[in-house]
Amino acid sequence: MHKPHVTVAAIVKKQNEFLLVKERDKFTHQICYNQPAGLLEKNETLAQAASRELLEETGLALEPVGFLGVYNLHAENGVHYLRFCFLFEAPDNIKAPTPIDTDIISANWYTLEQIKSLPLRSPLVLKCINDSLNRPVLSLETIYN
Repeated sequence: MHKPHVTVAAIVKKQNEFLLVKERDKFTHQICYNQPAGLLEKNETLAQAASRELLEETGLALEPVGFLGVYNLHAENGVHYLRFCFLFEAPDNIKAPTPIDTDIISANWYTLEQIKSLPLRSPLVLKCINDSLNRPVLSLETIYN
């Protein structure tokens, strides 16, 4: 029986920058960049999962302001990911990100141009960022919890 991995991702914007985490890919062992993201856990809503992943991977406690969409990816590692992406807006005076999760090497703010030159975890990283800039953001009520 086929069961995709249900994941959440946080697109965090601060002015003209986006928050990315630097991590080691568990399959390729290469250093790469990703949005704060991870698996949905038992007894949490998708929005709660996105906020939890953001906190664990960056130390920042924020709530999503909108929903960007659902993304489908059949990764090179053979895993099928169903990704629910949420938009977060960080205040200008937010503290520096400090990862709690020991799998995260660092978390930093990057411009779109900088992101285009980074080794990204998957094509969804840039796709979600571009969608946050070019598509309407959906209400959180789009998802029934």
